Amino acid sequence: MGHANNKAYLDWSMEAAWKHSEALGLKPEDYITMDCAMVARRHELNYLVPTFEGDQLIVCTWIINNDGKYRSRREYQIFREKDNKTVFRGATDWVCIRLKDGKLYPMPKEFIEAYQPTNM
Repeated sequence: MGHANNKAYLDWSMEAAWKHSEALGLKPEDYITMDCAMVARRHELNYLVPTFEGDQLIVCTWIINNDGKYRSRREYQIFREKDNKTVFRGATDWVCIRLKDGKLYPMPKEFIEAYQPTNM
């Protein structure tokens, strides 16, 4: 068929989220050291226009909400470079858990400070 599989958009979004977290100063090894992590609770995926092999895409992500306790929300937008067309929009609701038992856990100050909402 030549078009991108729907799962690819989620993969691209998650890759952008990790790169954004690292740019904010939080790496996967920091999660392990702090024994807590932000995990996806819910995804919203809106496929607007198909993309095809060879399309150059720009993946954007930003944080729109952080309750300073347990939850944050991140949004995504993917553009096709050749015509600047939005091909995908999505969002993920994240919750903080303790790694050793997977239970809900208050965000450490490092998460609260790094994962601040961005006005877009």
